[in-house]
Amino acid sequence: WIGILVLYTVHKGQFNCPGGGLLHSYLLGLLILLASIICALSALVYISMQGTISNPGPRKSLPKILYTRLLLYFPEFIWAVVGAVWVSDNSVQCEKTVINGVIGTVIASWIIIVFTIIGVVIVFDPLGGKKTFYLPEGVSRNLESSQSGQLLYNVKSSATRVWEKRIRLLCCCIVQDDDHRVAFTSIAELFRSYFSDTDLVPSDIAAGLILLHQEQDKMENCPKEPEEVLCHSPSSLVTDDLDVELENAAHYMLFAAAAYGWPYYVYTNPYTALCKLNGDCCRNRPTDSDITGSDRHNFHFGSILKITGLQYRDFIHISFHNKIYEIPFFVALDHKKEAIVVAVRGTLSFEDILTDLSADCEDLTLEEVLENGFVHKGITQAANYIYRKLINDGILNQAFTIAPEYKLVIVGHSLGGGTASILAIMLRNSFPTLRCYAFSPPGGLLSKSLADYTKHFIVSVIVGKDLVARLSMPNMEDLKRRIVRIVANCNRPKYQILLRGCWYEVFGGDPDDFPTELDGRNQDALTQPLLAEESLMVHRSPSYNALEEESHLNSPPQYPHLYLPGKIIHIVEECSSKRLCSSDIKYTARWSNETIFSSILISPKMITDHMPDVVLKALNSLSQEHASCLSC
Repeated sequence: WIGILVLYTVHKGQFNCPGGGLLHSYLLGLLILLASIICALSALVYISMQGTISNPGPRKSLPKILYTRLLLYFPEFIWAVVGAVWVSDNSVQCEKTVINGVIGTVIASWIIIVFTIIGVVIVFDPLGGKKTFYLPEGVSRNLESSQSGQLLYNVKSSATRVWEKRIRLLCCCIVQDDDHRVAFTSIAELFRSYFSDTDLVPSDIAAGLILLHQEQDKMENCPKEPEEVLCHSPSSLVTDDLDVELENAAHYMLFAAAAYGWPYYVYTNPYTALCKLNGDCCRNRPTDSDITGSDRHNFHFGSILKITGLQYRDFIHISFHNKIYEIPFFVALDHKKEAIVVAVRGTLSFEDILTDLSADCEDLTLEEVLENGFVHKGITQAANYIYRKLINDGILNQAFTIAPEYKLVIVGHSLGGGTASILAIMLRNSFPTLRCYAFSPPGGLLSKSLADYTKHFIVSVIVGKDLVARLSMPNMEDLKRRIVRIVANCNRPKYQILLRGCWYEVFGGDPDDFPTELDGRNQDALTQPLLAEESLMVHRSPSYNALEEESHLNSPPQYPHLYLPGKIIHIVEECSSKRLCSSDIKYTARWSNETIFSSILISPKMITDHMPDVVLKALNSLSQEHASCLSC
């Protein structure tokens, strides 16, 4: 607006050129139009800053201003068309500066219009007010009116279709077959059931996460009870066992990281990786029968060689084939540890994400386990695929023919760690001495009976506040309940929470003393509750019922509790400063219990603690520290 005002003022008396009359009207109209838009946007910003998340009363006039801004898009679109017509008119012979200014204005107008349309398409909820018809499963069975029951069914079906369309749009670049369509429907149903009883926008969720993080930090700063400190002082026997497993884990983490191929190698060696891989791309490789899937220029296999330090002849089978429920893996001979290693790749593609999100439960029956176990459906199907390849294609028979005295070790990181764990359960009968090392596996993987069964042959390694190791549907429900509770109770405007939260995350300091508990507040105090909270109170969905529970373990019954596999090594970073740590980071490790990971912890490192390079760095640091202690 300022630029056009300057242009109009400077050339006010110079509109006598051919086409100048239209230009004068165009600039004058554009000034008025942009001034109106600026006023509408300023009003939107000001009114949006009023009230709190749970008190929308001061913002009740917001829809009117929003629709006013929407109506202004029509003259804005017309003016953009007029500007484009004027610029494209060859008979216009006005000053070049004016023409360039109008061209810039027209381009900016079209960019704003296009991005607005894209934004509306992304964030617009086609369900609209249908969310208010949400009812829990138990109520729907008692509906006397078949019309009401049909309405509920239609709302749920519409919500599922909306989520399915969103997922298809995100995965538009991959080839879709029957497996994809089944996965899309399953994942859409999962999202529908999870979000059906809330009406939180993304900024509400961000504010809730910020408040939860600060509340969590305040609790961590409280002094621990003496008995809580003593319980983490293991015996010397347990410590020796832990040191051995840490040394093995540090060694096998190289194989789990190598399964990612060239993306991991380039990520960890950004300046030299491409040069080194280019030098190896023309060297000999195993015969085509040993490798399946695409590996152009030999980059994947070259990276695996660089990371593991193995020779070409040490590889029995390598698969780069990747689709939903079918993930890459390789089988190699590890002469240092005298082991046949099966390394499974973690999440690296859209197909892998779909496998992760296929989080329904599936039965896995074993003779050694007294009760049937539940497992993660998508990861189990991925493990079944690798099991068929290893057994039916004779890959393991070939490996043990070459090295019959070697033991079998299965490793993987993230999705690969979960797949390796279930694969180890499937192979346990045939190979009783096998070991499995699962690095940062998903939390919602095995039922309690199966998790206890795997403690004899699986070791899970978790670093810090890794999000993925705590991901399960009960934990996600618990997180949703905590967010709803804390945002409904906070009496600060959302913009203050977000601004102060960003400052806290970047620069540290003391957590803000926002109210974080609903204790002592009666329902009458919440005169204008959050839409999500209002919906929960009216319909009494499972999530709201759980709000009244003191323990987060009381989760909705439709989500059975699934746990991490095997014995768990928890590695924690020690750092004197709160935010900016020195490059020389010290780690400590201890045996942990699966119940420690029954709640999602909010932290800036909840994502980075999951990364394979961070896990490898922590394990190497602990392994080297143990070796230096032995040498002393």
